[in-house]
Amino acid sequence: MITITVSEKNLTEQAKKIAQQWGFVFSPSSHDQFFLQLTPQHLQLIQSDKHSPGPIYIDFTSGQAAHRRLFGGGKGQTLAKAVGLNKTPSPIILDATAGMGKDAFVFASLGAKVILMERSPISAALLTDALQRASLDEEISEIINRMSFVYGDARLLASDRGSELNEKPDIIYLDPMFPHRKKSALVKKEMLAFQSLIGDDNDSDELLNVCRQLAKKRVVVKRPIKAPYLDNQKPSLSMNMKKHRFDIYFV
Repeated sequence: MITITVSEKNLTEQAKKIAQQWGFVFSPSSHDQFFLQLTPQHLQLIQSDKHSPGPIYIDFTSGQAAHRRLFGGGKGQTLAKAVGLNKTPSPIILDATAGMGKDAFVFASLGAKVILMERSPISAALLTDALQRASLDEEISEIINRMSFVYGDARLLASDRGSELNEKPDIIYLDPMFPHRKKSALVKKEMLAFQSLIGDDNDSDELLNVCRQLAKKRVVVKRPIKAPYLDNQKPSLSMNMKKHRFDIYFV
């Protein structure tokens, strides 16, 4: 069970509420390898050992998210084409493995209504914090209003839990955590830290089959360029980039 601490004492009550919401343990300080910390600016994940990439947090208002929104290539970028944003102006997209929400924010910035789903309480807490902060930013609040969050395991959407989605998604997007070699220069330290804490998505084959039953139009799977197809199911088509590809399964 992960601990949540605070950088300032006046944040204690807020941190305790976050702990109660997501099943964390509050402590004024922590010496664990991984722990969450609430600061006046954001909720962040800390790795305390020598391999630490620094604080990990989600920010939709600046940095990489802002750069992709302004200069990412719009609906002409490969990601947008893979989910069909160049053909459907305002689809409903379920990002069933939302992670840090980077691609989901791109979808929303291009006009899609996006449902972010995560089963990791750590990811859920970081995403919820980021969405709340970003909703107060006048420049992107309209984009954030097109994003909603659902906490849970997307594999259960084939059961009664599918009723949690108010509308059946047109597109389902999957970017499962893939086992990386730790010495690979292509893997950012931030993602290695996140992956070592949360783990790999070893049940992605099952998830693909659930999503292919649920999506109205297509399921899109982001994979490392040399990775095998999920569940050995050949996609309708693939769109390749330098480091990864998008496998597209039409319904």
